[in-house]
Amino acid sequence: MNPTIKARIESIRRGEVPEGYKRTKAGILPVDWEFNPLSQLAQKSKTKNREKRYTKILTNSANEGIISQTDYFDKQIANNDNIEGYYIVKKGDFVYNPRISVAAPCGPINCYHGEETGVMSPLYTVFSIDVKKIERDYVEQFFSSTFWHRYMKSVANYGVRSDRMNLSDEDFFLLPIPIPMRTEQEKIAEILAGQDRVIALKEKLLAEKQKQKKYLMQQLLTAKKRLPGFSGEWKEGELGDIVLECNDGSTPSRKNDDFFNGDINWVVVEDIRPYIYSTKEKLSKKGVESANLKVWKRGTVIISTCASIGLVGILCCEAATKQGITAILVNEDNSNEYVRFWLENEKSALLKFAQGSSIREIRSPILLKLKIDYPCLQEQKAIVKILLMADKEIELLKKDIEQEKLKKKSLMQLLLTG
Repeated sequence: MNPTIKARIESIRRGEVPEGYKRTKAGILPVDWEFNPLSQLAQKSKTKNREKRYTKILTNSANEGIISQTDYFDKQIANNDNIEGYYIVKKGDFVYNPRISVAAPCGPINCYHGEETGVMSPLYTVFSIDVKKIERDYVEQFFSSTFWHRYMKSVANYGVRSDRMNLSDEDFFLLPIPIPMRTEQEKIAEILAGQDRVIALKEKLLAEKQKQKKYLMQQLLTAKKRLPGFSGEWKEGELGDIVLECNDGSTPSRKNDDFFNGDINWVVVEDIRPYIYSTKEKLSKKGVESANLKVWKRGTVIISTCASIGLVGILCCEAATKQGITAILVNEDNSNEYVRFWLENEKSALLKFAQGSSIREIRSPILLKLKIDYPCLQEQKAIVKILLMADKEIELLKKDIEQEKLKKKSLMQLLLTG
């Protein structure tokens, strides 16, 4: 980083105002920047969908922006009989959810980029930007940053629910927006949009790599495609044929603190990833004994069989498991990695065998009855090697995307503050 910029940042962090800057309600800004409340830059929409002129119902998503409700939920949630009271949303309009949870206390605020005019529930705040006063793209980038979060938290209030805050439209439109010269607004928006395109391209490549891996699994794990040098017949049987032991876990009584905070790993759903090296929660020896738990050895395959069914990993440490987490110990004639990939590929089949109304689960005896075709150990290892390479490509790409997102965050911190 440029030494001058670095020194300026350190100065601002100490609460000092560097030369050429001023202290404002929007923070410390360059002297040639202005700031105005959102109310002077935007107009709240009051136009309702009278006579049901528009039928495309929209939803405001934190991750996907403003999209149709059907695309987001795979079905329409709203009742068409009520859409006369919905706000009309046109291309370029912004939408904000003022009823926000503590977990996500600010937003999301998104700009609608769809060509087809839609409608949004009156629970949301819809507004348009006066493009004669400020660049819309600049405002969109500002709302994708975290600079306005502190203001929102300072004025939001708790409602009846302790896990949800409310923000009045009056307070929302008092939000101070830093405003550089128009040419600088355009340049800032252009730079940040360019970084957005980099991230979008890499996310598209990630989706393609994940699709390729799925295809590879479907081909290699079903013998539709054989690797060079292998031609023998595959065995047909049940998963239980290649498993030494398979059991679900349990939870010691939460009323006894002595059962927890020990040194024995205890796998819950949040711990499951391809390789499990440690767990968030630990049990004591007393806790393990009280729940009659088995501590599984390294190499055991772990799969979630309740609620989030089909998450699969391999233990790289000794661990017990919670209920709804099944441990599978594969025999020495077969590859635990092969079984992990096979279970990942069979996730849709697992869901078909899940039982229960409110909470669905698949019991261990049913799991062991699943039909599986499998080759000799040498071919299993060859297949695993190919799929591990696909996994590595995906993991590296995910890390690359995270780095690009951090770069975008850094750019916003520098550019949106002048």
